[in-house]
Amino acid sequence: MERRRRFRHIGLFEVCNTLLMLAVCFLTLYPMWFVFVNSLNSPQQASLGTVNWFPKELSLASYSVVFNDKTMMNGFYITTLRTVVGTATHVLFTAIVAYGLSKSNLIGRKAYMKIALITMLFSGGLIPSFILMTKLGLYDNFWVFIIPSMYTFFNMVIFMSFFRTIPDSLEESAKVDGASDYGVLFRIVLPNSMAVIATISLFSAVYHWNDYYQGVIYIRSQNLLPLQTMLYKIIAENSMSFMQQQAMAQFGARLPGNSIKFASMMVATLPILVVYPFIQRYLVKGVMIGAIKG
Repeated sequence: MERRRRFRHIGLFEVCNTLLMLAVCFLTLYPMWFVFVNSLNSPQQASLGTVNWFPKELSLASYSVVFNDKTMMNGFYITTLRTVVGTATHVLFTAIVAYGLSKSNLIGRKAYMKIALITMLFSGGLIPSFILMTKLGLYDNFWVFIIPSMYTFFNMVIFMSFFRTIPDSLEESAKVDGASDYGVLFRIVLPNSMAVIATISLFSAVYHWNDYYQGVIYIRSQNLLPLQTMLYKIIAENSMSFMQQQAMAQFGARLPGNSIKFASMMVATLPILVVYPFIQRYLVKGVMIGAIKG
């Protein structure tokens, strides 16, 4: 009886809102499901381009070609290394800057904040940035993925807002015991800021994993190309001939380009999707605490 009464009280807005959200979820998830199903289909079925809810002929031939391609696996290694190193350096450097700027007694704090704000609103443009990276010796260098992304103003503001919620008494007691500013930061502040650290780490990791643009602009050597840049070139330039030759040597048949593309997309997408659920619970907490109490 209670369920029937609750159902009767559901208004038109709730019904329309639920249907709209279901439609949005479907439009968001279906492209990913389409790629996943076709990556598991046999090459013959994938070449037809038909819409299937489940694989008609299960086959791992495309994944075998992708994982046996040394260039693709090297791109996976570069992307993984870039994500780990880039996320760690970004969180560390941004936290240090944010901790200093969160102190109201810092000399020149307002000037620093205005200068930092300019970097968020304006950029030098592609050509000046390219010239700068070349002059710094970062062109065709792995560190071009790391050094320019060590700091962002937006993430620094989130850190600053969260640091201000930590009681001053904790820092004062640590300084009375002889701790330096770095000691307070690494022993008191950061251990009590795991929610915001997880949030910024997620932001940075997703950026580093999904970014392909820097590889297109600043990398010339094939050994330094990230996985996403390689995937971009495969899709944009349709450069599938080498991997198709590998498939012919391995399976005695030429795999269609779409089949290999779908498998490459899944290999490039799944790792970050697997990591996300473990950090997602910190995401809202880290952002909201810094936004509300800041």
